[in-house]
Amino acid sequence: MPIIQHHVNLIQDCQELNQFLSACKQTLSEKRPSKIVSISWEAKSIDPLAVLDRICHPNEIHFYGEKVNQEEAIAAFGTVVKFKVAGTHRFSQVQQFIESCLANTTAIGALDLPFSGPHFFCNFTFFDEDNHNDSPFPSAMVFLPKWQISSQKNRCIIISNILIDRNLNLERTCESIWEKYQLIKLTKSLNLSNFANYKLTLQTKDVTDRKNFYSSVLSALELIQQQQISKVVLAHAIDVRAPKPFNLINSLHNLRQKYPDCQVFSLSNGKGKNFIGASPERLIKIQNLELKTDALAGSAPRGKTLIEDAYFAEKLLTSKKDRTEHQIVSDFIFQRLSNLGLTPHKLPIPSLLKLSNIQHLWTPIQGTIPIGIHPLEILAELHPTPAVAGVPRDIALKQIRRYEKFNRSVYAAPIGWIDHQGNSEFIVGIRSALIESDRARLWAGAGIVAGSDPEKELAEIQLKLQALLKALV
Repeated sequence: MPIIQHHVNLIQDCQELNQFLSACKQTLSEKRPSKIVSISWEAKSIDPLAVLDRICHPNEIHFYGEKVNQEEAIAAFGTVVKFKVAGTHRFSQVQQFIESCLANTTAIGALDLPFSGPHFFCNFTFFDEDNHNDSPFPSAMVFLPKWQISSQKNRCIIISNILIDRNLNLERTCESIWEKYQLIKLTKSLNLSNFANYKLTLQTKDVTDRKNFYSSVLSALELIQQQQISKVVLAHAIDVRAPKPFNLINSLHNLRQKYPDCQVFSLSNGKGKNFIGASPERLIKIQNLELKTDALAGSAPRGKTLIEDAYFAEKLLTSKKDRTEHQIVSDFIFQRLSNLGLTPHKLPIPSLLKLSNIQHLWTPIQGTIPIGIHPLEILAELHPTPAVAGVPRDIALKQIRRYEKFNRSVYAAPIGWIDHQGNSEFIVGIRSALIESDRARLWAGAGIVAGSDPEKELAEIQLKLQALLKALV
């Protein structure tokens, strides 16, 4: 991919933009009738959520992610190119699509800053093949956005991606790009005067009867006793109805305020449905060939007092059932990374990840990625981990399809991005909801292992569901 790097903003006005795109257009040929141009501008402080609110059209595909505690946020919307696919080879096919696009991309501008250059945003469903006709998202989708706005601490980047072909009207295109670029630069922060921090009266209904969940847990325990499986993660879903349409931006703002230690996210299908949440689980983060991932399994509530909180924490750390569940996840990730040629490192015992309403057993795992291994190859090895599926994986997936009478769709599946340098970050889409107008569907799951109790597992699920219920407005 050709790169023209400048430490100052290369293109200063609409005329310079026109001249540059005109020069790019002149390089087109019969063999290469189109090309992608990516322009990165450094900007002063901008809130990407505010840009999503004021600039993004409701019917545009978008991606939003924010980690408040790390002062990182990214918003992307509009579509330059996109690709949808299903089946067992979906990860490799998405990889091939990204690589073919990058081979035909020229990037210019402030490419030395974090989050600069073209990023490809990806989402996958939990299962390779989504057999539900009403699925809101394809089994795998990747898109290069028209606009990307990113912030890390006090440094901000605005990225415009443009597809150039021989039919492109340069004058009209340049005017449109420059006008939107100026609007984005002026969008500094969210207009909190429009933010109504009130609680809706929500009506909730179980998608399937709770008795079905109890019987599923008991059936899974029989399989565990027969040593057919050692763990399976069973989810429960609820449908929610509000007296008026949910406000996407306000709900996301609520999430980032309530859960600053999680990855707040939103993914739009461009057809009025938005998958949002606050996930505590990082699947992979890659920066300069250094990989970080998390083994996250085993849960307990937070206490109302310091003494009660310490009691729950100690009980979790010494729970044989939770330690077994966590070890299964940790060993799986360690082995899968080793299969790819990594030499992963982890602490011998788990620590605690304390969130606002729940605490988990947590083992961070790190390793250096061998040259030539693509982020999507790692995703294909890891997804789904035992934290959201089970062990053995293939048998657990069959049991999930057997027990669960609803569509997981993108719940508990990878959501994230890959940039032009191979850096990447994907989370697991848990603590999540699919919202459309005044309706929402929420999912949460619990790991079933030897010693699991149906009542306690359902109580854990109810605790996890509260994370979204408290934030939706």
